[in-house]
Amino acid sequence: MTTPATDGELRGELADELTRAMQRVPELAGRALGFTALSGGITNRNFLVEVSGVPDRYVIRLAGNDTHLLGISREVEHAATVAAAGVGVGPEVTAFIRPEGYLVTRFIEGTSVSNDAVHQATTIARVADSIRRIHGGPAIPGLFIPLRIVEAYRALAADRAVPIPVEYAHAHAVGQRIERALVERPIELRPCHNDLLNANFIDDGTRIRIVDWEYAGMGDPFFDLGNFSVNHGLSEGEDHLLLQAYDADANVRPDRIARITLMRVVSDFREAMWGVLQQGISSLDVDFVAYAGEHFERLLAAAATPAFEAALEAIQDQES
Repeated sequence: MTTPATDGELRGELADELTRAMQRVPELAGRALGFTALSGGITNRNFLVEVSGVPDRYVIRLAGNDTHLLGISREVEHAATVAAAGVGVGPEVTAFIRPEGYLVTRFIEGTSVSNDAVHQATTIARVADSIRRIHGGPAIPGLFIPLRIVEAYRALAADRAVPIPVEYAHAHAVGQRIERALVERPIELRPCHNDLLNANFIDDGTRIRIVDWEYAGMGDPFFDLGNFSVNHGLSEGEDHLLLQAYDADANVRPDRIARITLMRVVSDFREAMWGVLQQGISSLDVDFVAYAGEHFERLLAAAATPAFEAALEAIQDQES
């Protein structure tokens, strides 16, 4: 069991508002509630909920401002969290409070997964198992097509007079090359998380549980694998371990490892343009210009390597 990182007890109007909303949850109605702000979160706020006379603890999740512009649907997030809980990966959903869109889940008892632990072979295998469970679960509403998302982010940013980085044109051309290769060898869309950061992982002692399903949708399962890989700087060898564990096969097919290589680039493109759009909608004290620049630099560097060209060729050489 771990004590959650908190930013302090919540009081005042918001605490009163949350209390009133949670009176609509039958198992919590009429009970005294305490709220403690949980650390982290850019597009949402999370509060630990402790209930008088009840040992269980909960988390209530509030959407940030204008998050629909980032492609986030709280209805889809709710459905995805329910589906993920059903396969033993997501937190159990207690309630979805409408019309506010507050998501209430049971607090997961467990420990965080450190940056160092993510590189351990046993952790990689456990993460792969959780991802495979998600991808094998029931369909969820909503689509996640990352190269359409980056185009939408660009248009929305331009409408808000955000300067579009000069790197965008080159990155978009790279994305089109990837898209052409993958369209010629399509695979089935699966339910995906699409934001696999170790900050969203909780080790409950049995399984790596995954929270924060706001970007979830039906998409290319290799985006999840590439997203996890690039977010944590996995090496080529670690990518092989990830795919071996995910496929439950010691033999790594060249076309499948190639998809991870290509989706690492796509993931960085999405992340870069997320940072660009945030410049026009976020009020947080975050250097989103630098954030976007770092991801553009990394994706363009990766796209200039022989490994990238080899990955495109491996997709084209894939057996039907």
